[in-house]
Amino acid sequence: MSSWIRLALGVCVLATGAALTGCSPSGQSQLDEEKEPHFVLGKGRVNAMDYQGAIEAFEQSLETNPHSAAAHFELGWLYDEKVPDPAAAIYHYGQYLKLCPNADNAEVIRQRIYRCKQQLAADVLPLPSAPAAEQQLEKLAEQNRQLQDEVNKWRAFYASQLAAAKTNTPPGNTTSPPTPTQTAAMASVSAGGADTGHDAGPATTARPRTHTVVAGETAVGIARKYGVKLSALEAANPDMNPARIRVGQVLNIPST
Repeated sequence: MSSWIRLALGVCVLATGAALTGCSPSGQSQLDEEKEPHFVLGKGRVNAMDYQGAIEAFEQSLETNPHSAAAHFELGWLYDEKVPDPAAAIYHYGQYLKLCPNADNAEVIRQRIYRCKQQLAADVLPLPSAPAAEQQLEKLAEQNRQLQDEVNKWRAFYASQLAAAKTNTPPGNTTSPPTPTQTAAMASVSAGGADTGHDAGPATTARPRTHTVVAGETAVGIARKYGVKLSALEAANPDMNPARIRVGQVLNIPST
C-alpha cells in the first residue's frame, strides 16, 4: 500500500512541475535549471539590483545549459525592463517560447515581444508627415530651379565676355551680370584692381609691365583693363590658363 502512495505522490510532483513551467520534460526540469550555480548568482545580483552583472551570470548559465528556458526568460526580462535592449529582449523571449511553447505566461510574453518590436520601430528616425514631406520637396525643387537659373545666367554672361574679348570689342549693353549681387561683386573687383597701383593704360616706357592677379579678376577683364587682346595676353604668358588664373599670379602685360 505504501508503494502505491509513493507512486501517486511522485506523479503529483511531476504534474505540478509541468504545470508551473508549461514546458515539456526535456532532460532538466525548471528546478534543475534554477539550481545551476550561474543562474543562482544571477538571481542574487538581480536582488542586489546589479542588473548588468545579472545579465553576465545568466549568459554564463546559458553557456552551461543552452536549453535553459529559465535563463532565457530572465535575460528577456532584464533586457526588456532593466537594461533596455529591445532586440535582445525579443531574442531571449523568443527562445523561451521556443523551449516552453505552452507556458502559462506564453501570451504575456508574446505581448512583451510585440511591445519590444514597437519600441524598436520608435527608435528608428521618424519620417516627416506627408504634408511636411511634400512642402520640403517643393522647397528643394524651387531652390534647385533658382540655382539652375543662376548657372545658366553665368554661362551666358561668361560666353558674352569671351566673345567680346575675341573680337576686341566691349560687350553690348544687352548683356549684364546675372544678378544685382553679381554686379556689385564685379564693381568691387574693379575697385580692387585699381588699388594695386598699376597703370590701366598702355605702357609709356620700355620697361615690361606686369599685373598681380587679385581676387575676382579674370583674364578677360585684365586684358580689357590694359587695352590688349586676350590672345596677346595668352602669348605673353604661356603658362597662364585663361579659365583659371590664380590670386597672386604675376602676369606679363604685352604692349599694344
